[in-house]
Amino acid sequence: MTTPPRIVLASQSPSRASILRSAGAEPVLHPAHVDEESIQAELTGRPPAEIVAALAGAKAHAVAADYPDDVVIGGDSMLLLHGELQGKPHTAERTVERWHAQAGQTAYLLTGHCILYRGREHAETSETAVHFAAASEADIAAYAATGEPLECAGAFTLEALGGWFIDRIEGDPSSVIGLSLPVVRRALYGFGLDASQFWNR
Repeated sequence: MTTPPRIVLASQSPSRASILRSAGAEPVLHPAHVDEESIQAELTGRPPAEIVAALAGAKAHAVAADYPDDVVIGGDSMLLLHGELQGKPHTAERTVERWHAQAGQTAYLLTGHCILYRGREHAETSETAVHFAAASEADIAAYAATGEPLECAGAFTLEALGGWFIDRIEGDPSSVIGLSLPVVRRALYGFGLDASQFWNR
């Protein structure tokens, strides 16, 4: 009897794992450790979508050899604000600076996906417009102090406290959280698989 394929998530992002779990699929978690700064440095001057796609690809390929018969997903998200890619702020001080720049503005959350299965690859970057609220100074400081946005692309979450300060989005909500279910579905269909194969396993 052939063992059915699993979904392997080459990411340490709890948001990405949560999206899959909420959609009925329990992923195998195998965070990939790649030198993101070096990859970005090599791609200086390249289109933003190409950069996030390359980061996602590096993560997926880093663990794929361990899972030759499973679906391996690598992902990376960055915010494109005023033409510049913004990653994770890492500190409360940097978070406050970022929110001063993006409050009341529209930016674009780019999420790169690289999905591998038995030697085949689906690479796709989704783009969603994010309309940030003109948050007050007190709220920006309080939000940064919670620690929630420090390790989030764009210094915000859509599904938790950060949701207070997002007026609206245009595009795929799951992509903003970290992983586009429509992109994953398209990849699975391209591989001859169905999304329902992975539910509640």
